[in-house]
Amino acid sequence: MNGFIIFGIVFFTVLVGLHCVLIIGLVMEWSRDRKTGKSLPEPRRDAVPKVSVIIPLHNESLRMTELLKGLESQDYPAAEIIFVDDRSSDAGPQKLEHFVRNMRNRRKCRIITITENPGPNYKQYALSRGIDAAEGDFLLFTDADCEVPARWISVMASCLEDERVGAVIGPVFKKSEGPGFFWFHQCVDHAVRYLYLAGTSGLGAAGGGFGNNLILRRKSLDAIGGYNSVPFSPTEDAALVARIRSHSPYQVHAALDAGVWVFTRPEQSWGALLNQTLRWNNGGLFSPDMMTRLGFNYLMISILVGIMSIPLLPFFPGLWPLSFGVILSMIINTAAILFFFRAALPRGGFLTAIRYIFQLVFTPLWMSFLTALGFFRVTISWKGNKIIRRT
Repeated sequence: MNGFIIFGIVFFTVLVGLHCVLIIGLVMEWSRDRKTGKSLPEPRRDAVPKVSVIIPLHNESLRMTELLKGLESQDYPAAEIIFVDDRSSDAGPQKLEHFVRNMRNRRKCRIITITENPGPNYKQYALSRGIDAAEGDFLLFTDADCEVPARWISVMASCLEDERVGAVIGPVFKKSEGPGFFWFHQCVDHAVRYLYLAGTSGLGAAGGGFGNNLILRRKSLDAIGGYNSVPFSPTEDAALVARIRSHSPYQVHAALDAGVWVFTRPEQSWGALLNQTLRWNNGGLFSPDMMTRLGFNYLMISILVGIMSIPLLPFFPGLWPLSFGVILSMIINTAAILFFFRAALPRGGFLTAIRYIFQLVFTPLWMSFLTALGFFRVTISWKGNKIIRRT
């Protein structure tokens, strides 16, 4: 029994300590972010770096309206917008053509059409086509179903003012579409994921980022041998960020300022959400970057062990630190996202508080389920196309 207690205490100390260290990394990024200039001192077109905004899309006709409104309102004086239409069969291409024709400065915007995509990561191929066509010093990425704030390009570009920084990841939050727990969970889960990403970036161990809010210095991409040097991964954005951190002299940081908050629509069913989050989870479990893979596996396996210990507590009560360590870690995460991202999260009274409490238990259960599916090599897909992990 003493052996179980010692193991449990060590497990508790390491897991909770890891989360505390991640919060320190998050605070470091928050402090750095506050010092970054958020306004461009000289608005002349020839005085600022050119930014290429690259947006891949596949059958997004019903979800791109808010993005187009946001792009129309951008104030950055030297930006081009590149849409990569990846085999769309809906009305999306027509909407894009209308947008390009009616944009205030038509020279800013163009469309690349892909009729064939060999995969195996279909989005990665579409992004490569957009990058090849881009002319900017900075490359800024988002998705067609996102909403971007009015000064998004300007603020993200200002995050690269330090020549030592090669990439900056930005937060993406899911919008709530109802009062139910399904919508609530997606909002909180997405914020927690960014907490992990920003925390590791602050510690100099960046291993990922949301590809729908990411800016790169072109020189950092050149330093790793170009975008085609990024190894295959179901999460191409995470692999790209990790490669810049590990194979270039440039730093990777995270932005937290509300001026770069991007919002996206939630998934519409548990099945769709499972497929999306399983793809993300597998991207970490089987990351081509060793540091990312080891760190993510340690975190997910620790959570899985803590959850699996719960039914064993009546027989081995000395294991209580395992399950308690997981719950305390979730409490730390929740407190952190409420402090940094409260305005982007669901608000309310007593019922919302109950949902946050339930989320503390549901999150590790959901993560454990995803981890188990990942180790059993359950097939995932993107836009209806299967993504098969190469061995």
